[in-house]
Amino acid sequence: MTTLYSFRRCPYAMRARMALRYSGVEVQIVEVSLKAKPAEMLALSSKGTVPVLAVDGRVIDESLAIMHWALAQNDPEDWLLAGNAVGQQRIAALIEENDQVFKVHLNRYKYAERYPEQPMETYRAEGEVFLRMLDELLRGQDYLLAEHPSLADVALLPFVRQFAHVDREWFAQTPYARLQAWLQRFLDSELFTAIMKK
Repeated sequence: MTTLYSFRRCPYAMRARMALRYSGVEVQIVEVSLKAKPAEMLALSSKGTVPVLAVDGRVIDESLAIMHWALAQNDPEDWLLAGNAVGQQRIAALIEENDQVFKVHLNRYKYAERYPEQPMETYRAEGEVFLRMLDELLRGQDYLLAEHPSLADVALLPFVRQFAHVDREWFAQTPYARLQAWLQRFLDSELFTAIMKK
């Protein structure tokens, strides 16, 4: 039995669930209360953060590693851009920028009251640098790196969604029309709606 410990609104858990569903892996999802984490999850991973995948005696407790594991089982639409070394490097670079830099700006923007050193707008402007870059990547194509979704699109999506939802009115009036369309296409997709069902 393959089990995923998840939290519905966690962006890391979202991207893991999307990859698992896309790859067709049968998985039992355990929704975790972050205030009362199950002992069996903590026994598997002392980090105490979701997502945690338990499969065949193995424990994978990093969302990106879970995505790679799922795609190694089955990648029908070539999210990994197999055989495209440059594409794979670009996937890795985008995800690293998202996880190491953009996520910091997102947290400060979303929880600006915890970071009173700067006004909220400053944190938003710092995050916007990444949004602008993504919008440019979408010039002439529907997805970030190819004519179809790649690992980068799915790994970044939950974080861009979270940034957009801090102030939806602001996001709606930004000039990032391509990024807005990209986000909406994913939010309307069967893949996303399926993994967000309660």
